[in-house]
Amino acid sequence: MQSAHIPDHVFRWPLRVYYEDTDAAGVVYHANYLKYCERARTEWLRALGLDQRNLRAEQGLVFVVSKLTADYLRGAELDDALEVRSCVAQLGQARIVFEQSVWRGDERMFVSNVTIACVDWAARRAVRLPENVRALLETIA
Repeated sequence: MQSAHIPDHVFRWPLRVYYEDTDAAGVVYHANYLKYCERARTEWLRALGLDQRNLRAEQGLVFVVSKLTADYLRGAELDDALEVRSCVAQLGQARIVFEQSVWRGDERMFVSNVTIACVDWAARRAVRLPENVRALLETIA
């Protein structure tokens, strides 16, 4: 799916609910909202020109979720057209806090705050964001 443009520092990523996304009650399974948000963050970084695979291969750095809050407001259903809206709420030295929400038209279905830490994968510890990554994220924060 193609990523959308970034108006007012909010990244909008469209998606469709498939049968595999739903639970026995026919609504989106709770963990799938987290997957939707993960994909939207990844697509946003990709749209900005940040390749996470290269970041790991070249600098040994990865982004990991260190904290997450989630509020499930309404249940999306099979074939719903949804949109994940993402923005940077805080940009720290070694972490990024994203505010993300999932919408069906004008209805907010889900909202979360996700804290991502920049980690030196070999040392398994948080490290400062590289200057080029930080500069890129400052343009959208």
